Amino acid sequence: MHDPHADHILVIDFGSQYTQLIARNIREAGVYCEIYPFDAPMQAINEFKARGIILSGGPESVTTEETPRAYHAIFEQGVPVLGICYGMQTMAAQLGGAVENSDHKEYGHAMINLHGHCDLFTGIEADSIDVWMSHGDRVSAIPEGFSVVGESKNAPLAAFADVSRHFYGIQFHPEVTHTREGKQIISNFVHGICGCAREWVPANIIQQSIENMRAQVGKDEVILGLSGGVDSSVVAALLHEAIGEKLTCIFVDNGLLRLDEGDQVMQVFAENLGVTVVRVDAEEEFLGALKGESDPEIKRKIIGNKFIEIFEREARKLDNARWLAQGTIYPDVIESAGNKLGKAKVIKSHHNVGGLPDDMELGLIEPLRELFKDEVRRLGVELGLPAKMINRHPFPGPGLGVRILGEVKKEFADILRQADAIYLEELYRNDLYDSISQAFAVFLPVKSVGVVGDNRAYEYVIALRAVETIDFMTASWSHIPYDVLGTISNRIINEVRGVSRVAYDISGKPPATIEWE
Repeated sequence: MHDPHADHILVIDFGSQYTQLIARNIREAGVYCEIYPFDAPMQAINEFKARGIILSGGPESVTTEETPRAYHAIFEQGVPVLGICYGMQTMAAQLGGAVENSDHKEYGHAMINLHGHCDLFTGIEADSIDVWMSHGDRVSAIPEGFSVVGESKNAPLAAFADVSRHFYGIQFHPEVTHTREGKQIISNFVHGICGCAREWVPANIIQQSIENMRAQVGKDEVILGLSGGVDSSVVAALLHEAIGEKLTCIFVDNGLLRLDEGDQVMQVFAENLGVTVVRVDAEEEFLGALKGESDPEIKRKIIGNKFIEIFEREARKLDNARWLAQGTIYPDVIESAGNKLGKAKVIKSHHNVGGLPDDMELGLIEPLRELFKDEVRRLGVELGLPAKMINRHPFPGPGLGVRILGEVKKEFADILRQADAIYLEELYRNDLYDSISQAFAVFLPVKSVGVVGDNRAYEYVIALRAVETIDFMTASWSHIPYDVLGTISNRIINEVRGVSRVAYDISGKPPATIEWE
């Protein structure tokens, strides 16, 4: 989607949990960027033609020989380089400085005293800044040509710069909100030092996307697997702008949707987009294919393959349908190890990315593949989609199929649908829905003792999940008020037959994922 002739930045990932935040901050500054793993081929790095390169943090120690390093050729490209934490340390070690294990590790808030007038800190008037530290090692000697531009209590060499070559290293994380001047530092690097213009803005992204899709599709027709979520809705709006009546949306009611969701999706699209939507009732097909299967990865692939089978069947009814459009976004690609450059371990396959059959008849269009969720929402606003659609919590492609742990049965799906509806209804009623990034109920296939009337009963358990996140790569659990949780629990147990117990999930990501499967 991005304009190959525009300015862009490359982030080299050494495994930091904050790497995606670096990318998001750069994009918020109006500059396109991508994340490549540290061992991506140097040829790919050269071909990206970045105006500047950022080396991310990471969990390893530069003091051991077998840990990751940056390609030395990166420092010979003639472009500015910014090393953050581990990135700073490997830069120091590789360019002739030294790194040592520190007796005083720094995790959390710290104060950095700034030295001199470094262009990385332009516009920061204070002599010291509050930052977020996360390091055990520290730079003990800077390479030749560098000067110290910042120090902290436990890191005398907390920031250094070789202004003539535009190489910079900082021991703290500018990408997290705890570093107050972080956005200014990133802006100074990408705009002031690298000279990038502010071209990555919604209007430009939409225009470029429309041009790319028109060129890709030509005179063919496109079908879109519509879920009603923000991702597929934005794809529908983009494609409608690009190709008009050559788009047909297929809404598959797979029996794994939320309560009354099918009717709601059809109504919203009829009222707001004016696109052709075909509704397919496929509950029996999906539940039949899932019978007896409890492995979450296999469930995802079964559901993904069944979707494709139905899309292809519907496509054959159209004269010239050659393409399938999907709402794949950048975190899907990263988490599914779909980044062709990486060696990341698969956390989960996503039916938008990792679960497609090899013999699929349709070509694939994924106009949001390079975007984070918040960027997709900004596009939705620009395209005029209704707020309720844009702010809808994410719903996984496999739907309730991965929120029912173990085997999927209609009985379980019906119980979960009702519990989930009560949960979301109470969040709306208490004005909590929009302040939570994602909330949903999970069905646990275990029975717990409860008292129903005057009788003991062994019935199922529902778990509630609610998280707050910016990028969906890391998340913290939402602190829903106890009285609201109490109301939700009471209503589910009293109103949903087959449930005797409700639990609330207080796990963060990491170590847990947002979804349970």
